[in-house]
Amino acid sequence: MGSAPVSDRVYVSDKVRTAVKILIVGHFAVGKTTFVGTLSEIRPLRTEEAMTQASELVDDLAGSPDKTTTTVAMDFGRLTLSERLVLYLFGAPGQKRFTQLWKDMMHGALGALVLADTRRLDQSFDIMGLLEEHGMPYAVAVNQFDGAPVFPETEIREALDLLPETPLVTCDARDDASSARALISLVEYLQTRTAQEHR
Repeated sequence: MGSAPVSDRVYVSDKVRTAVKILIVGHFAVGKTTFVGTLSEIRPLRTEEAMTQASELVDDLAGSPDKTTTTVAMDFGRLTLSERLVLYLFGAPGQKRFTQLWKDMMHGALGALVLADTRRLDQSFDIMGLLEEHGMPYAVAVNQFDGAPVFPETEIREALDLLPETPLVTCDARDDASSARALISLVEYLQTRTAQEHR
């Protein structure tokens, strides 16, 4: 599996002319922290804390029984896509109790990549509903967990009730190449939307 392409370069190049804020969202334990860490060219900022017995009453560990930490604020990373374009990646915590934080993080974001898990597709509805409520365009990336069922794209689209134009891809959040492809699908979608709006 790939690892984070951490660079010695802390600062953005003087040639960069466009910086874009992208949200990485999804339900609890879907792989957002891993995704941001895999793609970030700088050491990612993480706000992971150990899970306590109190969280067992509200955080569903059915899909990830070995999970011992959880994001309590956000993950942050950076990815330079070209000489002139840099993406700032903001990973949001997945629990519903952080809904206000999700809303705050939407300010200034161009779009969102929703990570989904085929074992718990229903848990993506609240996140997508919140994005739609705030007019935030998004793409969906199904994170391929070991042992998770694989379904045809048409069935996943139907299960998530996605619009025909909403990008749907698969990725492995641990692999930089497939994670990059997922992010690129979102960026291309956002570029297409922007071009259509300016016609």
